[in-house]
Amino acid sequence: MNKTLIASAITAALALAATQAQAAPPADWSKVPATDITLFYPGVSPLEWITKGTEHGGARALKKGETCAGCHSEETADMGKKIVSGATLEPAPIAGKAPFINTQVQAAHDGEHLYLRFSWTQPAASGAAKMDDKNPVKIAYMLEAGSKVELADRGGCWASCHGDARSMPSADENKTKYVSGGSLAGGLFYDLNQWRSGENKAFDGHIADTRVMDGGQALISAVGTRNGDTWTVDFTRKFTGGAGDVALEPGHTYNFGFAIHDDSASGRYHHVSLGYQLGIDAAADITAAKQ
Repeated sequence: MNKTLIASAITAALALAATQAQAAPPADWSKVPATDITLFYPGVSPLEWITKGTEHGGARALKKGETCAGCHSEETADMGKKIVSGATLEPAPIAGKAPFINTQVQAAHDGEHLYLRFSWTQPAASGAAKMDDKNPVKIAYMLEAGSKVELADRGGCWASCHGDARSMPSADENKTKYVSGGSLAGGLFYDLNQWRSGENKAFDGHIADTRVMDGGQALISAVGTRNGDTWTVDFTRKFTGGAGDVALEPGHTYNFGFAIHDDSASGRYHHVSLGYQLGIDAAADITAAKQ
């Protein structure tokens, strides 16, 4: 290797090390407030079912500006139990699948980086065939700024869940999540970060007219550990990145939702949150205060 290439490699390595050193999470997470959020099994409940109004009574309330969390945050566990049983919205129930997952979410920042911690207890395995044999667990969160994506401010990431996407009944198995009219240039997209347990790998992507699992420049790291039955996953991301990265600013709030693929699940067979607000030094469902 010539001297120029060696020098470039050393410079890049030092820059990465400096970035990681500067992005130091809170020294004591126990001092960061935790928000309890219950993820539930959603079955076949795409955006179209939520908004059409003939089966979902909340469609009218959504049109008036009410949020999914405003109506359902106290009953998510019961919703999960009903759906996972096959009583509604699940044409192919999986025996023994967990109906819900109680999760604790913590957030903090240092003025340049956002730190997110997710913690939950591992549910009992269903014993069903593994859909993703590489990854027993995956966790992803999505951010949206400006409420340009329709319903992002009321339904979280539901605007990316459609009835014609893969793993939905009779859908195209090659079609991923998408946003209707999605456009990076037009600001109609979700910022997507994911961690996969088996691969022990982080993904920095977005969802616009299709889902893309790479290309983002804001995510620095995602680290997951399991201690007994407790999972803890920490994400570190810069306030600003590139195309597909939501730019964060103190004093602002952002539409926020997350999901866990438990029990080696894939596709729609995950547990999801309702839509919430993440604030950076701003009052919200989850507030990231400067440490």
